[in-house]
Amino acid sequence: MERDKAVPGWRGRSGRAALVVLLALFALPSLAHAYVGPGAGFAFLTSFLVLFAAFFAAFAFFLTWPVRFLIKRLRRRGRAVKGPVDRVIIVGFDGLDPELLSGFMDAGKMPNMQRLIAAGSFRRMRSTCPPISPVAWSSFSTGVNPGKHNIFDFLAPERRSYLSKLSSAEIRPPTRWLSLGKYRLPLNKPSYRPMRKSKPFWTILGEHEIFSSVIRVPITFPPEAFNGVLLSSLCVPDLRGTQGSFSFYTTDASSLKTHTGGFAYGLKPDGDGFTGDLIGPENIMIKGSPVLRRSFRLARDGNGGATLEIDRERHSLVPGKHSPWIKIEFSAGLGVKVSGLARFILKSLEPRVELYVTPININPEKPAMPVSHPYTYAVYLSKLHGPFATLGLAEDTWALNERIIDESQFLEQCYLINQERETMLFAELERVKKGAVICVFDITDRIQHMLWRYTDETHPANRGKESTLHKDAFEKLYLKVDETVGRLLPYLNERTALVIMSDHGFKAFRRGVNLNSWLLKEGYMHLRSGAESGEWFDGVDWSRTKAYALGLGGIYVNLKGRESQGIVEPADLANLVIEIKDLLEGLKDSDNGEVAIRQIYDAREVYSGPYIPEGPDLIVGYNVGYRASWDAVQGRVSQEIFSDNTKAWSGDHCIDPDCVPAVLISNLKIATDTPSIQDIAPSVLKLLGVKAPPFMDGQAVIEPPAQVGADKT
Repeated sequence: MERDKAVPGWRGRSGRAALVVLLALFALPSLAHAYVGPGAGFAFLTSFLVLFAAFFAAFAFFLTWPVRFLIKRLRRRGRAVKGPVDRVIIVGFDGLDPELLSGFMDAGKMPNMQRLIAAGSFRRMRSTCPPISPVAWSSFSTGVNPGKHNIFDFLAPERRSYLSKLSSAEIRPPTRWLSLGKYRLPLNKPSYRPMRKSKPFWTILGEHEIFSSVIRVPITFPPEAFNGVLLSSLCVPDLRGTQGSFSFYTTDASSLKTHTGGFAYGLKPDGDGFTGDLIGPENIMIKGSPVLRRSFRLARDGNGGATLEIDRERHSLVPGKHSPWIKIEFSAGLGVKVSGLARFILKSLEPRVELYVTPININPEKPAMPVSHPYTYAVYLSKLHGPFATLGLAEDTWALNERIIDESQFLEQCYLINQERETMLFAELERVKKGAVICVFDITDRIQHMLWRYTDETHPANRGKESTLHKDAFEKLYLKVDETVGRLLPYLNERTALVIMSDHGFKAFRRGVNLNSWLLKEGYMHLRSGAESGEWFDGVDWSRTKAYALGLGGIYVNLKGRESQGIVEPADLANLVIEIKDLLEGLKDSDNGEVAIRQIYDAREVYSGPYIPEGPDLIVGYNVGYRASWDAVQGRVSQEIFSDNTKAWSGDHCIDPDCVPAVLISNLKIATDTPSIQDIAPSVLKLLGVKAPPFMDGQAVIEPPAQVGADKT
């Protein structure tokens, strides 16, 4: 397909979104499994009211343009600033580990990184408590601790039901509908808002007329308006409303089992081929909200591969390899279509047919919901660069965990997505000459999570699996990072600051700890008489439970007046927290005698700010090799406290922050030996001539270029 050659400009023109917003798709609460938790949900919206509003907004935009231009010029007189540098480039590599990085540099395998450090600085940087991606990247963007930005984990407790919810967004459905026979049309929009509080530094820059381009920084969904462009990342759902659900199709009925993070379906014989259905979102335009489906046909091509037919378009599948992105459109009726993208892998044709389908991503060329600011920015990127992944967790870790794909196919997927990100970054560097360009790469996090077992022959995850084929995966990964850094170096000059960073480091995940099982054993949690525990605390007797663990690192007190069935008096909270802390700190693994928990943090001692009551009461600092078990994350109260981690997900960082420092590298001098991830936001502001607001906890630690002189702000 030939790409459009003329692409409309976007810089600073968010009002153009009104010209194309004829159909907006929004999220509704639903359960999903990627990262073993709830998804953002998905439901599409269409109404004549919205169409009219979009037309009116477009008309009003052009009608008022002269007045708005004049107002903007007047405001700029008082707000425009000039800092020690013209441009700040921030490139994040999620999970880049300082120990691995240093080892590869010492071996002479990362010359570009060494060249950058020789001219500037390299520090180990403190992450957040806990050192979990949504928490850390929220502190990166806002310069504040979790008590001020309200993100404490991937998951947050629903205090009324004790179920977990996605921590980053709150989505509510439309409240008014128009019935037309079996159809119903929403007459108002859903309300949706990010749960991350405080201001990102790019919003503050925009208030001073400084433009920013923000590409795939975690916890930027739903996208917020500011003076710049943004493509959202972590927590963007797939078309089914989950955080990433793969599909597996087979002719073998015995393979149709339940999968965590995905679904298995049968293929039906059809002449010389087979047919199946791709599953889309619920159709809220029809009463009862049945799921949308799109049929496909698979047939052998005579060359050892197969032909996939969808919507009368044929696509060749090579065994074992990812297809290009394939567009999938679901018809909701009344002319409404919901567009997605997926890649396919033909796993086998004999003795049974097996087909893997990635989670169906929102199609950025026809966004089914806002995944960028302005709305048209995703469309612009798609027209310019072609189709790309929009799912927040785009690399399908669960398909590898469930052995639906293998490590080679997972690596191929990671590098395909990484190439998309690189293309966007370097295109933005060519366009944005002043202001900030921020881009985060996920590949470092995903590969270290899923292939850590190759670094440790005795890892429990190696049982029953080959353990030598990808021993060099980390070396290849870090060489790729160095290659990217090498491409960045030509963009540096005396008025450009470059920051290379991560949000945390990495360690092995060998053993899981089920804190709910520990709480049950110690009498802080109880099950109903005769009940067995299921997912999400099914079977728990809340009338006798004092505390529960939720997410990857938090313990919550069942507090009266906060939880719906709370029994602990507020006056007893402090003593209970101290009691549990004293018992858990230094907890040893009953199987091998190793210390599993290094530290327990009292939230009221490590956090400050108005949102402390929304977070956990205790944060668990696991020792190296340990993490919350898979059962614990799913809210199960199993019989055993400790268990081997046998999944491909064999590396992690959800442990004590002292064990997994992040990376901070710059072409400029870093003025402290102990930087924090909270220091990045005020540092960027100062480099671009903006005074950091007093609510920020971090300090400016990156010194301006010497030849320019220090900025007095």
